Amino acid sequence: MDCIFCKIINKEIFSYSIYEDKIINVILDNNPNSNGHILIVTKKHYENIKDIDLEIMNHINVIIKKMYKHILEKLNPDGITIVQNNGFGQDIKHYHMHLIPKYKEKQELLDLKDIYELLK
Repeated sequence: MDCIFCKIINKEIFSYSIYEDKIINVILDNNPNSNGHILIVTKKHYENIKDIDLEIMNHINVIIKKMYKHILEKLNPDGITIVQNNGFGQDIKHYHMHLIPKYKEKQELLDLKDIYELLK
């Protein structure tokens, strides 16, 4: 399978991982919209939300809340956008959630390694 997230999960491609368990991996977005933009990625390949059972979705929601609090504590954004695309507009056909910190003041994007050090 030629899926970038599967390759990241299998450690074939490097990514900054800030949290991992048996179901998901939380990584920094390599092309962030803002400082602290993270992706919550399922380890098992599901194309989109319709393929995921309720138990996995509940676990993902627990991790979303955990990461939301973590970003607030570490980066102090003014808000956080949570988004997930299915079908049209879904660039990578592997289920993932975006948590995108929002800042009132325009910020220059920091290096991913620096963001990783703040969030790890």
